[in-house]
Amino acid sequence: MPPHNRVVTNKKIDMKSLRRLLQYVYKLFSFRLFIVAICIILSAVSNVVVNAFMADLIDKIILPGMSAGLQSVYKDLLRIIAIMIALDVLGLLSTAIYPQIMARVGQGTIKSLRDDMFDNMETLPIRYFDSHTHGEIMSAYTNDVDTIRMLVGQSLPSLLQSIMSISAILFSMLRYSLWLTVVVALVIGVMFKITGSFGGRSARYMVAQQKSLAKEEGFIEEMMEGMKVVKVFTHEEEAKKKFDEVNIQLFEDSNKANSNANMLMPILANVGNIMYVLLAIVGGLLVVMGVPNFSLRGFEPISIGVIISFLALSRQLSQTVSQISMQVSTVAMALAGSDRVFALIDEKSEEDEGYVTLVNAYKDENGELHECEEKTDLWAWKHYHAQSDHSTTYVELKGDIQMVDVDFEYEKGKQVLFDVSLYAHPGQKIAFVGATGAGKTTITNLINRFYDIPDGKIRYDGININKIKKADLRRSLGMVLQDVNLFTGTVMDNIRYGKLDATDEECIAAAKLANADDFITRLPQGYQTMLTGNGSQLSQGQRQLLSIARAAVADPPVMILDEATSSIDTRTEALVQKGMDNLMKGRTVFVIAHRLSTVRNSDAIMVLDHGRIIERGTHQQLLDLKGTYYQLYTGAFELE
Repeated sequence: MPPHNRVVTNKKIDMKSLRRLLQYVYKLFSFRLFIVAICIILSAVSNVVVNAFMADLIDKIILPGMSAGLQSVYKDLLRIIAIMIALDVLGLLSTAIYPQIMARVGQGTIKSLRDDMFDNMETLPIRYFDSHTHGEIMSAYTNDVDTIRMLVGQSLPSLLQSIMSISAILFSMLRYSLWLTVVVALVIGVMFKITGSFGGRSARYMVAQQKSLAKEEGFIEEMMEGMKVVKVFTHEEEAKKKFDEVNIQLFEDSNKANSNANMLMPILANVGNIMYVLLAIVGGLLVVMGVPNFSLRGFEPISIGVIISFLALSRQLSQTVSQISMQVSTVAMALAGSDRVFALIDEKSEEDEGYVTLVNAYKDENGELHECEEKTDLWAWKHYHAQSDHSTTYVELKGDIQMVDVDFEYEKGKQVLFDVSLYAHPGQKIAFVGATGAGKTTITNLINRFYDIPDGKIRYDGININKIKKADLRRSLGMVLQDVNLFTGTVMDNIRYGKLDATDEECIAAAKLANADDFITRLPQGYQTMLTGNGSQLSQGQRQLLSIARAAVADPPVMILDEATSSIDTRTEALVQKGMDNLMKGRTVFVIAHRLSTVRNSDAIMVLDHGRIIERGTHQQLLDLKGTYYQLYTGAFELE
């Protein structure tokens, strides 16, 4: 069996992920993002302009009105109040609209990402799943895409609004006083320096937190799948200790991340207060000393209205910088998450250079094969000879399998098969016998092309399987495994999984062939009984019978039975064995079994040891040989 070593990668997070994510979002929602950008600009500018109007309100309305009377400034007061109300309403509407749009954009983005991840995951080779835990992959679908949702739906709009607000605020400040703007710029520089320091540490720990969370989810998923084993061997306390180790690491990473993030806000708030006081002091000194004022409006003394407007703008500016600091950790987590999400999307699909396809066929009066558009009971390999005469030949699908001098290794330098050669003619039953790790399952995996061989050849009906498209190759093969996987749905749905266009009658016929019809009809809703949790309400034998029915409805010419009866009782085994016997009739069959009694009637038995075929022959021939098989059969040796 392939190794299940955890592959850990430490990819450096950079802005490439952010650029790619932005391009991804823009491609999907360009028009909506245009509307959002307009709303954010209107919202930011309107909020800043309202505060900026304070200077005109005080200097041109309130102070003159105090000396000359309210009547002299009444019209100007109404005009400014009307403008401020209009701007407030505009800002309110803009602020109410864009979060609604971005919420849909965020959800739409993660939906599209999950679609792309799943679509590509279905094309990945088995080798990928050998080296990645299920919990790690699931974390990409849940935690990582959720951080992207928060980035797209909340953080990016907030950052864009903050940038627009800062730009508008600084422009308004320059419009009134260069000296006070310099004071603000110096303090804001300090605030950004603090944000970079604390926010950077928080971001690093947030990334570590995401990795620890994925590790913890992988451990929990593993424990849930193996709960029976944990309880059988009373390893509950050991499992708790291991979980505590993983959970403590997650706690430490989360604690460090949140500690730095929580320290940042109070510090920035106090720096903002310091800026507020500095502006009041510097502004007051400038007024008292009559220092010339430079601004975009020209040269004029600093007024009380300018100072008050600056104080309001500075408060708004410090709050805006605080909002930016709050998003640093979210952005870092999202970038780390997007790295893993795009890594899954970019993972190289299973290579398939095959060009021979499986088609429906019929024979003419001369016995020659031809492709048929309609369904027939005859299948053929369609072989287009592009490199020779560009002709097309058809080879009848019979199930003739040959392996010639096959070597194989799961990992470089760790060879598991050595010079394996065998043949199985149509209708023959070939059995593999050997200890665990001898290479029995590996051989059947190579026939399916779950893995490709570096040396040797495997021929199917005389055609090198590397030339056959993998989907067509696997469509011609059926498998009944020791570990049965059932899916959420009815019994009928699970049988039909072997052939999605099968009719109810075909599914029932397959169940009868597999000896499964009897127990199915006794279920509460018969064939419409819902199965959940991998069919946990069924016995192991019943689940195995369903897997045989699923293979039977596919009706392939070649069948692989991988220790299909090793985990059920003797009584149920007889029922399952009868179903398998029905299934094997007229097919080429490869059988892997620990119970030698199940392979006695095989046409050939291959005895494997450490990846080599050390004996081969019929049951009686091997007994007469009095070698390893004889010792296994008589009990002198036992399979491990």
